[in-house]
Amino acid sequence: MKNRLLAALPTEDFGLIAPHLVQQELEKGRHLYDPGDPIEAIYFPHDCVISLMTLMENGAAIESAPIGREGALGLMAAVAPRQSLVRAIIQTSGQASRISVSALHDAWTRSSALRDLVDRHNEALFGHAIQSVACNALHGVEARFCRWLLSCRDRIEGDTISLTQEFLADMLGVQRTTVTAVAGSLQAKGLIRYRRGVVDILDRAGLEAITCECYAAVRRGYERLLPLPFG
Repeated sequence: MKNRLLAALPTEDFGLIAPHLVQQELEKGRHLYDPGDPIEAIYFPHDCVISLMTLMENGAAIESAPIGREGALGLMAAVAPRQSLVRAIIQTSGQASRISVSALHDAWTRSSALRDLVDRHNEALFGHAIQSVACNALHGVEARFCRWLLSCRDRIEGDTISLTQEFLADMLGVQRTTVTAVAGSLQAKGLIRYRRGVVDILDRAGLEAITCECYAAVRRGYERLLPLPFG
């Protein structure tokens, strides 16, 4: 089980939800929720990454947090009915386990281990989101680009990340020309190889040297609150 939350559940507690989990392939670009949508299903990524996008009335958007194998999308709805506050879009394709809100809520009422895990995950995700607010306001695009690449790398297997300039511009809340300039600078430093629709990470340590403090702060939050290693 690649998803860290599912893998952390004791066998008996996992048995409460296992019959209700459906393995699903999630393709890049798919919208799982939009703002205001009732949350009816919860997704546990195994090797895909889901972006939580905050939308503006003029169509502008920026990522508030990604969710990968360390967490789950929509987990707050296990406690009580919820509507989505964000657009949840598949950032990188891959597998996830899906479960209905009603099935997970039933297990949540019966399992103290699951209740504790839901609380810890929601706290970690909230911490990630508020760190992103500060990062987007205070840090430069190059540092945020590195943070985004490292965060995505932590959630997938491999150093190759499939994405378009347009998608990355939305993640960072900048123009495509800015993405091109920053990617070109990082490539010139030998840290990445940037080709059409694909970024290859060549020097992770070099990216960590350039990224802002937010990358490490978010990792510490997840590692403090969740029971299994983050990456």
